[in-house]
Amino acid sequence: MATKSLDQRIVQTSDVCGGKPRIAGHRITVQNIAIWHDRLGRSADEIASEYDLELADIYAALAYYFAHREEIDQSIREREAFVEELRRQTPSKLQQELKGSR
Repeated sequence: MATKSLDQRIVQTSDVCGGKPRIAGHRITVQNIAIWHDRLGRSADEIASEYDLELADIYAALAYYFAHREEIDQSIREREAFVEELRRQTPSKLQQELKGSR
């Protein structure tokens, strides 16, 4: 069995996942791995098991994240701000119903 280098494990193509770096052969981005690991506290083993990835893929994604942390964290912040703006502009149907029933 041939082993993959870090360069082969993390790929970036403009037509997949919006061009974000991702695990080769998957639509799981480095950003996803960083969020699951750093923000949600999931271990590399948990992530690998749940998504049927090699442990080396997770460590390659984490290595890439730490090498490009500022850029990826900025992308995470931008996505969070975008989601928050959408929530602000589009109130939930449940909240609208609850307000109407008072």
